[in-house]
Order: sequence, then structure tokens, then C-alpha cells
Amino acid sequence: MSQDLLAATTTAVRDAGARMLARYSPAARQPGLAELLESLHDNDSAVTDVLRPALTALRPEARWLDDEHGSGPLPAGEWWLVDPMGGNVNAVHGMPGWNIGVSLVRDGRPVLAVLYFPVADELFTATEGGGAHLNGERLRVSAKTALDGALAGTGQAQPGHDAALFARMGDSFAAMSAAALYVRISVPVTHQLAQVAAGRMDLHWQFDNVRSHAAGVLLVQEAGGVVTDLDGGPWDIAGTSYLAAAPGVHAAALRVLTA
Repeated sequence: MSQDLLAATTTAVRDAGARMLARYSPAARQPGLAELLESLHDNDSAVTDVLRPALTALRPEARWLDDEHGSGPLPAGEWWLVDPMGGNVNAVHGMPGWNIGVSLVRDGRPVLAVLYFPVADELFTATEGGGAHLNGERLRVSAKTALDGALAGTGQAQPGHDAALFARMGDSFAAMSAAALYVRISVPVTHQLAQVAAGRMDLHWQFDNVRSHAAGVLLVQEAGGVVTDLDGGPWDIAGTSYLAAAPGVHAAALRVLTA
């Protein structure tokens, strides 16, 4: 993957981050659902208005998809998969845990990823075969080899699931809490995947995979992590679940999640 394309994508994402940072306020509070939904939409639109023309100009042959909750297979070819505001619900409540995520997917395989946390000014990047980096420094996943010292996590990719999925999430939290040092449930999911890539967390699992997670998956893979489905097979962008982990804890975590 061209370093020029990565650099240009990074510039576009930083520009979008600057626009969103100017809109963001730690004092933001939403009085009700209607106002919250309006703010979510306005934030997504502000970021997309910057990214879409910039990325389309960089790769006009690549199709565009900014449905952050979308799942299932993609037609062949190149796609820009964009999550304009990962953790948007945090931003509209004045919390700093939000990001802007972009991946270029080719024939169902992520080949480029940029994930930017404007409040912390942390820029995560990855290219297929080129490694993962944080603000230019090479990333490596954790070297831990046992779950008893592991920081684990999961999250809610989208609202409105049925009770069965929420029950499964709760059961997995209980099981992993008994095996790992600490388990967090938080959004955005891509934030946790970035922390796994950086070695700050040791594993992340997900029962509701969405395509916009591809940027975080590539980060983990290029930082030396293992990403599989919950049967232990290769991760697939159209899959329903996955585990992203440091190699030393992946097998043990998989056993916990499938017991």
C-alpha cells in the first residue's frame, strides 16, 4: 500500500478531526433523546463533509460506505469504510472517548487503516504488511501469556439488539471476569481495538461484528495480534463475532468465550 496514500488519508482524517474538535465541548449535555439524536447526526455530517470529497479524490474508483452499524459481506473491489464518529454518544455527552475511523478495504480485506483520537491527539495507522503505528512509532501487542494478568474488553457495536444477545454479552462478561484481571465494557469498540494494538489492553471480543471495525482489526493484526472468529477460524469482515488478542492469551480467551 502506497505511503503517499496513507499520508494523504491521514491528512484528511486530521482535517476532519480538527473540524469536530471545534464542535466538541466537555460541557455538552443532552436534555432528551430528540436532541441527542440531532447532535449525533450533526456530528456525523460535519465529519463526512470533510472526508468524503477528500477520500473520493484520493481513490475515485473506491466505493463509499459510512454506515458505521452496517454488517455483512461487501461486493468485490475497493471500499472506503468510514465511521465518522466512533463513540459519538460519548462526544454528545461531553466525554473525550471518541474517534474518527477510516479503512480502505479491498475484496473484503482491510489494507489501510487510520484511527484518530482528536482529544488525545493520538493517530493510529496501519497498512497491510507495513505494520501498525501510533503517532509514527511502531506498535506491538502485549507480551502477556496468562489471562490472570490480562486487561480484557468488549462493547456494544450498536443499540437495539434483542435480549438474547445482551444475555450472551452478560454471560461472557461474567466468565471472562472470573479468568482475567479486569474486564471493561465500553464504546467505541475501535478504541479498545486500538488499545490492544498498542499493548495497553490484551484482548477484545465482540458478538456483534460490524464492518466499520475493520480499521481496528487491521491495527491489531499489523501489531502482531491474532484476530479470529469465535470458532478459531480466520476473521472475516462479514462474520458475526471475533476475538482480537495478543498471541499469548488468545487461545485461553477463546476457551473462556466458548465454554
